[in-house]
Amino acid sequence: MTLLEVENLRTYYTEDDGGLVRAADDVSFSIEPGETLGLVGESGSGKTTIAKSIIRLLADNAEIVDGSITHRGTEITDLSKKALNREIRWSEISMIPQNAMNAFDPVYTVGEQIVEVITVHERGTSTAEAMERARQLFEDLGIDPDRVDDYPHQFSGGMAQRAMIALALALNPSLILADEPTTALDVVIQDRILETIKRMQEEYDSAMILITHDMSVVAETCDRIAVVYGGRIVEIGDAETIIDDPRHPYTLGLRNAFPDITADDQALISIPGTPPDLVDPGEGCRFAPRCPFADEECWEVTPHPVEYEPGHLVECHRADEKAFLQAEAEKRETWLGQEVGDPTADRAPVEEVDD
Repeated sequence: MTLLEVENLRTYYTEDDGGLVRAADDVSFSIEPGETLGLVGESGSGKTTIAKSIIRLLADNAEIVDGSITHRGTEITDLSKKALNREIRWSEISMIPQNAMNAFDPVYTVGEQIVEVITVHERGTSTAEAMERARQLFEDLGIDPDRVDDYPHQFSGGMAQRAMIALALALNPSLILADEPTTALDVVIQDRILETIKRMQEEYDSAMILITHDMSVVAETCDRIAVVYGGRIVEIGDAETIIDDPRHPYTLGLRNAFPDITADDQALISIPGTPPDLVDPGEGCRFAPRCPFADEECWEVTPHPVEYEPGHLVECHRADEKAFLQAEAEKRETWLGQEVGDPTADRAPVEEVDD
């Protein structure tokens, strides 16, 4: 049975002037038990909004305006706040936020906060048993178990992040939403944290949605990858396909910025331009203003997902020209030789290329 199914999710933020920011706009995907799905994209692409919509931890000015989110057959959008806290949050779906220091209550020790989560959701578990579990999680995550008696302000940023990971794992949830879980950590600790999360996933058959802008992390950690741009999933597929054989120009652009230690004198290529205005994204492909391959259709018609191989869906009018796009995207002049944002500029021609 599919663990989580998100269908046509639309989550909008209301600005002070009444404008609507379409942070997640017609987003669909699913995740199976034990699977790790990576959400990758630039800052502001909508990755965190998608995750917070799943657990309904949105800001006061945000609202799920349409779509369905089902967890093991339960429609999360229909649950009351009380039912959501009792049945879903922590026990079934937990979240590792970006800023762990602000997530803890400063007046209680970190251990007390972990114990509270365990004892509230696991009736019959004693405080001593819960504290022992907290100590074991600290040890697994490379923290001195005695630090459970410390307050959040006594932790460094990296240690607070690891403590938040311990809190998220305390009840062995079926789904972990990890929002940049290793951002504040050095590469050695980062690798240890990811290994620990993966080991616990395997032990308890937990799934994870990993949010990051780091292609190297998703390449190493994830079974599937969803590329997010302008509030939409523009490409999704198994990790090997997305890393080695993508079809969407934005994914190809991200890959250009991903260093390859096996390549000699590799020059990274950035994507020109800036992310779209999600208050008024307009018609057409949202990547068109930055895309060197955009033609008239791209500017005028919003693309919808097309499945090219089993499980590999792409939102791009020119995705069937894979060989051409991949070859041209590797060239620096492809990205730097375009008048970004100008729909009248000369664009890469449509060519018939064997796929």
